[in-house]
Amino acid sequence: MKIKDPSVQLISISADEAGQRLDNFLLARLKGVPKSLIYRIVRKGEVRVNKGRVKPEYKLVAADIVRLPPVRVAERETMQLSTKLDKVALLADCILFEDEYLLVLNKPSGIAVHGGSGLDFGIIEALRALRPEARFLELVHRLDRDTSGVLLIAKKRSVLRLLHQQLRLKNMQKDYLALVRGQWPSHCKAIQAPLLKNILQGGERVVKVNSVGKPSETRFKVEERFAQATLVKASPITGRTHQIRVHTLHMGHPIAGDNRYGDREFDLELQGSGLRRLFLHASALCFEHPHLGTSMRVEAPLDDQLRYCLQILRKTSLFL
Repeated sequence: MKIKDPSVQLISISADEAGQRLDNFLLARLKGVPKSLIYRIVRKGEVRVNKGRVKPEYKLVAADIVRLPPVRVAERETMQLSTKLDKVALLADCILFEDEYLLVLNKPSGIAVHGGSGLDFGIIEALRALRPEARFLELVHRLDRDTSGVLLIAKKRSVLRLLHQQLRLKNMQKDYLALVRGQWPSHCKAIQAPLLKNILQGGERVVKVNSVGKPSETRFKVEERFAQATLVKASPITGRTHQIRVHTLHMGHPIAGDNRYGDREFDLELQGSGLRRLFLHASALCFEHPHLGTSMRVEAPLDDQLRYCLQILRKTSLFL
């Protein structure tokens, strides 16, 4: 098996790169290199900062000199990465907005936003591989694997910090479209129900409404009614795991196609509409541009499957 053996690199940390952990910097810099190998070369002292050994959690500062050793990546692993890139190359067609500071993507359903939990490749890894010249690409927020829609990515660390500040101050508005079972009550404009996250033995995350959970709020507005379902706009005020999915279930109106919190019989009733995925879509994101200071609203169109589902509901006897 042939081995690629790049030369030693000395990298000066810019002000924009400062503040991040060494391990996160290396994961972004050494694209395609297994995480276990990165931690091993740090532990063995092959990666050095200012000629000294450091731990993976070391916080980089501006003007630090990071020594990257020759990293031996097997050609077979490179071929596997190439195969993955073929599958995500279509992401280039999903870009809704881009400038030198940020990128907004219409994330497809069925793709995780990042590797982990048995997945070694996600949206952010794909973007880094597709944009090898990019010095910095980081998720500003997350979407569930089966949720589609607006996903915001920062292209500078300073931009990431400013956008995270907007999230903390609740100055960023996210709107989702969800198709839920039954007739959503018009008077239900908001749900405030604390959510508690549990990690099952297999690593699966399950969230339930529980009085000891974290405060959580989602606002709702009816968009369209059908005989057996309602299309609602859901705007989360807090950002808890599976928040919209659990809040709609708590109200007795689970989301169509939800294999974790949904209703099997309801999903079977919708089979004729062609729905084969979770009907939860991040339709719009409002925020302040971190560099220009202008207000931005980015909208993501529904994919073909969700649009077709709504068309069938409107045309068939399901229509109210």
